[in-house]
Amino acid sequence: MDLLKLSKELSFALRHSPWEYELELDSEGWVNVEQVLNALRHNLEWESLMQDDLRRMIEVSDKERHQIQNGRIRALYGHSVPQKIMKKAGIPPSVLYHGTARHLVEQIFSNGLQPMTRQYVHLSIDTNTANLVGKRKDSNPIILKVQAKKAIEEGIKFYQGNNKVWLADYIPPKFICLD
Repeated sequence: MDLLKLSKELSFALRHSPWEYELELDSEGWVNVEQVLNALRHNLEWESLMQDDLRRMIEVSDKERHQIQNGRIRALYGHSVPQKIMKKAGIPPSVLYHGTARHLVEQIFSNGLQPMTRQYVHLSIDTNTANLVGKRKDSNPIILKVQAKKAIEEGIKFYQGNNKVWLADYIPPKFICLD
């Protein structure tokens, strides 16, 4: 395993574009190690990545760039984003998608989409991306359609994460249906 390349990938994810990896950093830059591992494993190069690999990468690094503690990991410096990822409200496509585990659908239709352990609800601009995200928790995920245009008309704010991902604080059930 190329530990230098891993260090660069991890630095990019934690310092510069956590939303591209669907990572939510806390106010001190920490994120759950398992969340990082799951995000990086979507790249074939890192599909067998383990926590021990991250520890080894930190140990052999010529500079102390990352820290693991209590099941969490963070970059120690060089962030180009604020600790709390704040976004400017924008106008997404009129329809967005959310891939989710089958067992969560009833709860979502009752309570809406909530960020849970993240800062924002993550939504995709296409069903393929939503399906990939949903497969992280269910091999056969359900794709939900979010009526973003109607939600905006009623005061829901959306924030662009990247070219394929939009974020929201909360999506009420009335704007969610099956795709």
